[in-house]
Amino acid sequence: MITEQQFQNELDLIISNAIREDVGDGDHSSLACIPASAQGSAKLLVKDSGIIAGVEFAKMVFNYVDSNMKVETFIQDGTEVKYGDVVFHVHGSSQSILKAERLVLNSMQRMSAIATKTKSYVKLIEGTGTKILDTRKTTPNFRACEKWAVKIGGGENHRFALYDMIMLKDNHNDFAGGITASIAKTKQYLKDNNKDLKIIVEARNIAEVEEILAAGGVYRILLDNFDFETTKKAVQIIGDQCLTESSGNINEKTIREYALCGVDFISSGALTHSVYNMDLSLKAI
Repeated sequence: MITEQQFQNELDLIISNAIREDVGDGDHSSLACIPASAQGSAKLLVKDSGIIAGVEFAKMVFNYVDSNMKVETFIQDGTEVKYGDVVFHVHGSSQSILKAERLVLNSMQRMSAIATKTKSYVKLIEGTGTKILDTRKTTPNFRACEKWAVKIGGGENHRFALYDMIMLKDNHNDFAGGITASIAKTKQYLKDNNKDLKIIVEARNIAEVEEILAAGGVYRILLDNFDFETTKKAVQIIGDQCLTESSGNINEKTIREYALCGVDFISSGALTHSVYNMDLSLKAI
């Protein structure tokens, strides 16, 4: 997985690029009618219900735009909120508050939606021992925030990107000449390049599970689009030889049944690609 510093670097890039995109050579709406000396305050108002996420990220945005702005926090990330709740107050230059407003809202609305959906999945599998994972099916240039939101909602992060874990899916295996060849070539690649990366391999059926186990050296087997009975059988065959992950068309109706099959993880792209933003607003006070 990526380091804490790498993750922070990603967040810094998101903020700087988003401000460049949104502000350009200046927020001329604010510059035109609000004096540079004007001071003001605003509140982050919840107009929905769910799990709030992005409070700490909002503080980073405000600090980037104007380090003199002060945030007074009333509700922390990961807290359940309802209509009418006030998450924080921000105080400082009125121009600076307005410059940061859209990035703060866009980010927090989406992060809160992801945290809310993740929390709902986590609740559905409570008591099973299975953990919820995200995927790389994220919004381009916003991945760090979306994966952060999954953690806030009680889920776990899968690999961050293509560089921090090996994941051999069906196309890799087919292009490489089969699963055995794919794993062997991967092990040699890691050795030749002195890289210590965990290997996950996708299986489409029991025969492929057995082939992966025979090759050895795999951290986790991804059971792709297995039905319940085949998942149970695969878990029994794998035992403690490596970890297991279920994936593929798993939804609210089926997720607990898959967890009860005994898999270690269930991954879901829906956590990040199929959410509706939480309704939030930043209002002057």
